[in-house]
Amino acid sequence: MRWKGRRQSTNIEDRRGDSPNYAAAGAAPLVLRLLPALVRSKTGRTLLLVGVVVFFGSRLLGIDLLPMLLGGGGPAIAQYQPDAEEQELVEFASVVLADTETTWQGEFASRGGRYREPTLVLFTGRVNSACGLASAAVGPFYCPADQKLYLDLSFFDDLARRHDAPGDFAQAYVIAHEVGHHVQTLLGISEQVRSKGRGRSKAEVNALSVRQELQADCLAGLWGHHANVDRQMLDPDDLDEALAAASAIGDDRLQREAGGSVVPDSFTHGSSAQRVRWFRTGFESGRLEDCDTFAAAAP
Repeated sequence: MRWKGRRQSTNIEDRRGDSPNYAAAGAAPLVLRLLPALVRSKTGRTLLLVGVVVFFGSRLLGIDLLPMLLGGGGPAIAQYQPDAEEQELVEFASVVLADTETTWQGEFASRGGRYREPTLVLFTGRVNSACGLASAAVGPFYCPADQKLYLDLSFFDDLARRHDAPGDFAQAYVIAHEVGHHVQTLLGISEQVRSKGRGRSKAEVNALSVRQELQADCLAGLWGHHANVDRQMLDPDDLDEALAAASAIGDDRLQREAGGSVVPDSFTHGSSAQRVRWFRTGFESGRLEDCDTFAAAAP
């Protein structure tokens, strides 16, 4: 990809090196629940008195314990120091996000709407989102509750080594796919899928999920079309990189690699062939109307 020197998005939230304090977050509510019992006993009142003395004594010494009680974390840790290769990935992700903004601003404006840009959160290991605590093991994800994309950059190494899908456009596809979920949220598609899934069987819910994921693949391809045709960002081999990535993370291939049987009813993202087909559809047409996976008889 010819990405260097292009505009970088300002919608980047860098949480690399942070340690989500999910244990301490419950400390204050726990104390409040125990307060009546503590007040009723002599030992409890003694503990409360000691706690008050320690708390205010620490304030006099310049130590604020309140952030720890409220889940804000403990002592400050050393600032995260990425190497040059990782920092270049940050710049790359920022450029890709910026280019998706350009594409979707144009798409929404052409329909009389306004595109609300998502935020890309970079993290290492695990992260808190409005959708809950998540580990890097789940891969990149989009949280509709806070309209943010979450990405541990180590996934790109996993994509290249474990899934044999290297290349910068393969990485860009991953980001654009998650942006596709944001577009679905803004268009009301995600809520429609959730509504249709209520009261349905597991297999039916999975089938809806597959169509939603394949549409996000198509929307990623739509972005790739405009990045290529409108802004000449792609090199000749880039499309092959994205298609290899789409194939590598198909449900059937992942199930085979895990040593299990291929069970189509358990698919949540689509087969390798489906993912390749829908990314290619968006890439070749560049039209939102061609990404209606829900209208297709067989996605």
